Amino acid sequence: MKFSVASSELQKALTKISGVVPSKSTLPILENILFDLSKNTLKLAATDLEVSMSASLEVKGSADGKIAVPAKRIMETIRALPDVQLSFSADLSANKIKMITETGEYALVGESSEEFPAVPQLKGEEKIAFEGEMLRKLIQRTIFSVSADELRPAMTGVLVQLSTKELRAVATDGHRLVRITYNGLSQAKSKKDVSVIIPAKALNLISKSIEGGDATLQVDASHVQFTSGNTTLTSRLIDENYPNYESVIPLDNEKSLTISRDLLLSSVRRVSLYSNMTTRQIRFSLKKNELRVAAEDIDFGGEAKEKVACEYKDDELEIGFNSGYIIDMLSHIDADEITFKFSSAVRAAIVSPSKQREHEDMLMLVMPMRLNA
Repeated sequence: MKFSVASSELQKALTKISGVVPSKSTLPILENILFDLSKNTLKLAATDLEVSMSASLEVKGSADGKIAVPAKRIMETIRALPDVQLSFSADLSANKIKMITETGEYALVGESSEEFPAVPQLKGEEKIAFEGEMLRKLIQRTIFSVSADELRPAMTGVLVQLSTKELRAVATDGHRLVRITYNGLSQAKSKKDVSVIIPAKALNLISKSIEGGDATLQVDASHVQFTSGNTTLTSRLIDENYPNYESVIPLDNEKSLTISRDLLLSSVRRVSLYSNMTTRQIRFSLKKNELRVAAEDIDFGGEAKEKVACEYKDDELEIGFNSGYIIDMLSHIDADEITFKFSSAVRAAIVSPSKQREHEDMLMLVMPMRLNA
């Protein structure tokens, strides 16, 4: 096996898929990246058995072949090189690898490609095309609400629902929820209703590797596959029932607060510096056209409060929140003004852009914290 390539191009492809490689595994072969050369196309593949990812690049090939290359060593070597032409050769019978540049020579030992796990082949015919940037934004605006609690596996992924009319993505960790619905997007329509839970790791990886143009999503009963440019990611789906999220979205939150997103976000960030490090609690005190944001840390004696102009015409209300949740939510709403809908100090608040974008409906929900007297 032999080819030559610019080290910068190889590094770019390796970086795309290296996030899949487990740092430590009971199966040592998984700590490798599969190099598969066919004529002038080099395909790189990595897997942790749950998520598999591949990237292709053009090289000058002179001898086809496959070999598993230690991921950590090859990544560190390529990253440390300047942008130079690199000659890569492998003795497939002895699994010995040699990389040569104008000024250096690097030898390492790989493993047989026969040991490397095969990537699952999808059997489903359901294939949907998206505008790549839309898919990236959809992932970024939902994934922050995914749960890290592995005792609730369904909530460690994003629920994606596709129908002939719309695309919907939902994420929740039990304390906050994000629901984004797109409609009127012909390229994202599905021939039949599809409802799948995609693991957060897979979504994180694909959002980092989305290139310009369209991206495609394909699903079958057990796997999902994303393709963008020369990169393909295949992931096992989370085979669980997603919680009935619609039942927790309140329908009777009549108190309405409209406020500048940037002003509120800046205020919460400052005031939260004085909140208790464990609870991160802040207090919203609402009265006519005025919001007071306050926090105190009884353990260390710190406190802060600010007044923020807003539109509010309903009864006075005091409600507590985890400041981290509020900061996350406001950071992921792309709007100048936002609207909070409240019911009482002990019921969930709804947060949304004051003006929704065309073909998009975004709703966030956050549970309150009980305030001390």
